Amino acid sequence: MKFVKIVASLFIVLAMCTASTLENKKNGMYIVGVSASFTDSLIYFTDIQFVDSVNVDKNKLLPMRSQYSDQLENYLEQVKGMKNRTCFIYFNEKKSKLEKNINKMKENYQKEGKSILRELGDEFKFTKAVAEY
Repeated sequence: MKFVKIVASLFIVLAMCTASTLENKKNGMYIVGVSASFTDSLIYFTDIQFVDSVNVDKNKLLPMRSQYSDQLENYLEQVKGMKNRTCFIYFNEKKSKLEKNINKMKENYQKEGKSILRELGDEFKFTKAVAEY
């Protein structure tokens, strides 16, 4: 009887730990936007932002990623008056990995010495993309 109580209590503890682990997992993605132009030396970077309820698909791609680059492009055209810019989206489930990639990219741009890097900061925020039907 004592053995059954010990096994039952261990099972309950294991179940609670598993539930709390699943509960703490974030359902979202960290995203950074980069905007460049072939006629301009300015390169804009957004802050690393967490977009809730977004995950990669089975091919490890961000669904509707073109909508995120369109959001950045529209912002730069409408608010900053900058036309004909090419916008890229970088994403990762882990913020530290994304920061490492973006910092490496910034270092490469600065090594060339021909580009001027600008941060958009809190000015721009991504919103969750919605499926168009």
